[in-house]
Amino acid sequence: MDGDFSGPNQISKMKLISILALFLSIFSFSQEIRSIQVFNPKTNDETPVIMHGEQLVLRFDDLSNSSQIYRYTYKHYNRNWEEDGLFFTEFANGSMNALIDNFQYSFNTYQKYTHYELAFPNEKIQPKISGNYEIIVFKDSQDKPLFTKRFSIYEDGANLGINVTRFIDAKNPGLKQRLEIQATGNGAGITNNLSSLSLSVIQNNNWGIALRNLRPSSTLGNQLLFQQLGLAFPGNNEFYYFDNKIINQAMDMVANTENIDGRNYTYLHPVWAFPADYQYQPDVNGAFYFRRNDLGIERNADREADYSWVYFALDSQQSDKDFYVLGMFNDYKADEKSQMQYDEKAQKYIAKIYLKQGFYNYIIATKGSGGQLNYGDVNGNFWQTENLYQAFLYYTPFGRNFDGLMGYGEFRTPVR
Repeated sequence: MDGDFSGPNQISKMKLISILALFLSIFSFSQEIRSIQVFNPKTNDETPVIMHGEQLVLRFDDLSNSSQIYRYTYKHYNRNWEEDGLFFTEFANGSMNALIDNFQYSFNTYQKYTHYELAFPNEKIQPKISGNYEIIVFKDSQDKPLFTKRFSIYEDGANLGINVTRFIDAKNPGLKQRLEIQATGNGAGITNNLSSLSLSVIQNNNWGIALRNLRPSSTLGNQLLFQQLGLAFPGNNEFYYFDNKIINQAMDMVANTENIDGRNYTYLHPVWAFPADYQYQPDVNGAFYFRRNDLGIERNADREADYSWVYFALDSQQSDKDFYVLGMFNDYKADEKSQMQYDEKAQKYIAKIYLKQGFYNYIIATKGSGGQLNYGDVNGNFWQTENLYQAFLYYTPFGRNFDGLMGYGEFRTPVR
C-alpha cells in the first residue's frame, strides 16, 4: 500500500487541479485579445453604422502571437438592444460560423502579436434586414464569445436632419445642448405606420448617453418632427487626448517614456478637474487611431505599432467617488481595467492601461453611490462643446416581428 496515492480523495484533488488549470488557461487566453476596433471607412472613425451594401472593418490583436482559427457570427437585437428572439435564418443568409482567415504577424515590435482583420458584412454572412446587430467572435462556441461588438444597418427610408442649440435653462444656463430632429420620408407613407416609429439619440457613439423611444412631437406632411424640450444632453467638455505614435519621445500630452526589459511605458501629463471656462480644443469625439511613426516615416500600424503601459493621471484630492478612464477604445466600459486608483503620495488618481500605440481620445467619468456614470463631473459641462450626435429612427414593418432601422442621421458640426 506504500506509495499508492490513487485513492478517491487524491483523484478528486487531481480533477479539481485539472479543472482549475483549464479555467485559468481559458481566462488567460481571453485576456490575450486586445485592440479591438470596428472601423468605418466612410466616417474614418469607429462609428459602427452603415447602409445596406456598405462594410465595416474589424481589427484585433492576439497577444499570444499564434495563428489561432477564429470564427464569427451575427445576432439581431430590438431597438433597445434587447434580445428579440429571431433565428439566424430570419435575419441573415450564409454560414452561422464563418472563418476569420486574414491575419499577419507583428514586425519589429517588443510586444509580439498576431493581427486579424475582417471586412464585414461580406459574402460569408449577408444580413437580410436592417436594425441593431452584434458581431460575435469566438474560438469553439458562440456561446463562449471572446468578444462582441455592436453595429447597426439602416435603410434608405428616411433622411434625418439634426439641429443643435444651447438649451436655455434658468437654473443651469450653460450646461446643456438641445436637439431638434426632422425625419423626412423617402417616398410616401412615413406617417402610415406612426405607432411603431420611435427615435433613439446618442452622444459620441456612447450608448450609455442615450435618449430612447422618443415619439414624434408633431407631423408635417411627409415629415416627423422631434422638438420636445426633453431632447437635451449635458454638453460635457472636449475629450482629453494623447498621442504616442513616436513611442520613445515625450510629446502630445506625453510627459515621459521609458523601456524597461523590453516593455514600453508611457506617462501622460496629469489633467485636473473643474475648469472654470470652456476652451475650444478640437477632438475626434472619443475615437482612437493606431499609429507608429519612426523618424518621420509612417509605419503600417496594423502589424508594426507596439504596445505600452499608459499611465493616466488626475490631479485631485481623494474622493468618495470612483473614477474611470473611458473612450471608444474600451467601449466606455467602467470596469476594473479602466478604474483609477488613488496615490496618496502623489496626490493623484492613476490608471494603468496596456494599449497599442497611436492617437487616443479619452474622458474621466465618475461613479457615485447610485452607480450612475457622470461624464461631466471632472472636466465640466459646457453648451459650446463639439459633440457627435447620432439619431436612429426605428420602426416595426407591417406583419413582421422585428425592429428595423428606417433611417439614420448625424450632427458633427461644432455649436457656435
